[in-house]
Amino acid sequence: MEAEVEADLQPQEELREPPARMTRQQTLTLISMASVNFSSMICYSILGPFFPIEAEKKGASQTMVGVIFGCYAVSNLIGALILGRYIVQIGAKMMLILGLFVSSGCTILFGLLDRVPAGPVFIALCIIVRSVDAVGFAAAMTSSFALSAKVFPNNVATVLGSLEVFTGLGLILGPPVGGWFYQSFGYEVPFMVLGCFLLIMVPLNIYILPSIDAVSSKTSFLKLLKNLKIILLCYVIFTLSSGLGFLDATLSLYAVEQFHLSTGYVGLIMLGLSFPYSLGSPLMGFFTDKYPASRSWFMVIGGVATAGGFLFLGPVPFLHIPRQLWLLVIMLGVIGFSLAMTTIPIFPEVIKCAYDNGFEEGLSTLGMVSGLFGAVWSMGMFYGPTMGGVITQRLSFEWAAAIQGGLAFLGAFLLALYYVSHPACSQRLPDKTQHMDERRPLLDE
Repeated sequence: MEAEVEADLQPQEELREPPARMTRQQTLTLISMASVNFSSMICYSILGPFFPIEAEKKGASQTMVGVIFGCYAVSNLIGALILGRYIVQIGAKMMLILGLFVSSGCTILFGLLDRVPAGPVFIALCIIVRSVDAVGFAAAMTSSFALSAKVFPNNVATVLGSLEVFTGLGLILGPPVGGWFYQSFGYEVPFMVLGCFLLIMVPLNIYILPSIDAVSSKTSFLKLLKNLKIILLCYVIFTLSSGLGFLDATLSLYAVEQFHLSTGYVGLIMLGLSFPYSLGSPLMGFFTDKYPASRSWFMVIGGVATAGGFLFLGPVPFLHIPRQLWLLVIMLGVIGFSLAMTTIPIFPEVIKCAYDNGFEEGLSTLGMVSGLFGAVWSMGMFYGPTMGGVITQRLSFEWAAAIQGGLAFLGAFLLALYYVSHPACSQRLPDKTQHMDERRPLLDE
């Protein structure tokens, strides 16, 4: 009798043992996602050091520069919602490849805009090309998040944290590489080189990315947003992306005016933001997957640290602290690491909420969550540059940064209130996903 019980328990114990190694399809998916994150973000981040300066030469005001950055987010928002809803019908692999192709073409076209007349024509074409580019980016990133969560259901935060290393590398290399190419060869070369680099990712991903068959469901974004916790998490996502968008549109001009730096040095300053983020992301991913209960307070502490970073970034005038370049760099580092503390746990936390509220486990739900994440992120990326540009123009960079910090602190405060008032909320993933047999391939060959 005891032997039979031991025999019955043995398979269950084996199911809970960690896999000895990743399957071939998991490995190929990880390589593909890493290439997408790196290539997409390096193309996205090259604008920061020199485009605001170039746009001003073409007759664009600080507010219009913010609109050019912000329109990217509006199109990304619309694209993420639509593509997230129909990811099963389009196909995750097809969506990712088409997104890369569109984004690479738009990056190359953006490099030719210095040849158009200054004024309204230049501004209008910048908005059009950036908007189309944003739809391509939305397609690539929505499918990337969904595929990562589908292929690695038990280690979502760890995988996303690891992939954010490549996102961080793209953000790290984009500004200095873009600034150096701009100083050495002019406006066109950075976009031509990196646009072609992104284009190379298309055949690579056609070859290595596995296809996934999935069944569509009748779930909707409105059902997701009926949950208070998801609404609060969405607001936190909004504060994070609006902060990054604000820095994209305003930091380079502020650094040039206040510290008389060249565009190359501005790119190096931006490393202070992206380097700590890329270092902190895998650490946060591993730790929050190993100890899921820590996710909530990592997000709260990260939000408070982000608020403090923005408050001292200027620093805010009422503190009467003189502007110092070393203080600016340190605060960018604080913001970068705190973003990792907050961003990495959010995606698996939203997935958990969706499953807890009756959503079916599968690519359809993951696509919806990815689309919602991308849409809210894009809302912040629109608000940050546009309102940040307006506030900077009307008041100052210091006050605009302080307001951005206030938004981050409000998000952390509301999330802390929720967790204090709901102490019984389980931080475990559903039992079904916890006890999946990880030794068998998650995707069929």
